[in-house]
Amino acid sequence: MGLGEIFALSCAVTWALAIVMFRAAGSRLGAFELNFIKNGIGFCLMIPTALIVAGLRPPAYTPAEWLIVLVSGSLGIAVADTWYLRALQILGASRTGVVAGLYSPFVVVLSVLFLGERLLFWQYGGFLLVLGGIALVTWRQRGDSLTLHEIYRGAAWGVGAVLLMAIGIIMVKGVLERHEFFWTTTYRLAGGLGGMVIYITAHSRWRRLGQQLAAPQPWPLLVTAGVLSTYVSMLLWLAGYRYTQASIAAILNETAASFIALIAWLWLGEPLGARKLIGLGLTLGGVLVLLVA
Repeated sequence: MGLGEIFALSCAVTWALAIVMFRAAGSRLGAFELNFIKNGIGFCLMIPTALIVAGLRPPAYTPAEWLIVLVSGSLGIAVADTWYLRALQILGASRTGVVAGLYSPFVVVLSVLFLGERLLFWQYGGFLLVLGGIALVTWRQRGDSLTLHEIYRGAAWGVGAVLLMAIGIIMVKGVLERHEFFWTTTYRLAGGLGGMVIYITAHSRWRRLGQQLAAPQPWPLLVTAGVLSTYVSMLLWLAGYRYTQASIAAILNETAASFIALIAWLWLGEPLGARKLIGLGLTLGGVLVLLVA
């Protein structure tokens, strides 16, 4: 198992834990406000991390690289994460995992088109096993409480989110490989947070944000989930893309949906029947195929 694969799998576990914590918290914050808070937490932690690990000298980006890092952050963090959280609020964790399964196909297609990457024959088999396992874990149940309109609306938010996530990571992969990792991650997060600040200011939403922050919230869970999702998970996510192929990292990231089902069973007591267990087995099998390739 290579370093990139370890990072990608660790990212999946960390992200799954954060998502279950967000669900357990039952916050009344809107998706945009929740994303702003978690990004603010991540940015405050990332600055001292970059200073300690990488030193005071930031990377010497070209103007084009500055644009790539900031736009990647705006698309992949400010917009995509907000849309993902919105889908999560509408569909719930399991159904959002179905939509998020489109992330690796998006990355694979984009990496083949723009990065010249290729998967070996048996790696496509691992890819199909992972997606098949995710489908079993998150398949829609009978007696669904959501209307068809709500499902379509939530799915639209989710598809848009994972597409922008894929575009953002493919954009910045080259910069991550050429320049210092921690500063690049910090500036990318700054691009996302800065885009949100501009949006809040332009739409006069500071008062609304203040009112939501002043209302009672389950802050211990929210802060912990924010640290895991925006700081720990992001470092592992980007490190995975730096040290392995984007297509491989994306497929391994997809195991988060299965980890969500497992953690939700252990923590929240959500049912984990034979169908989900088979799905978890398929996902694990697909991961093993990818790791031995």
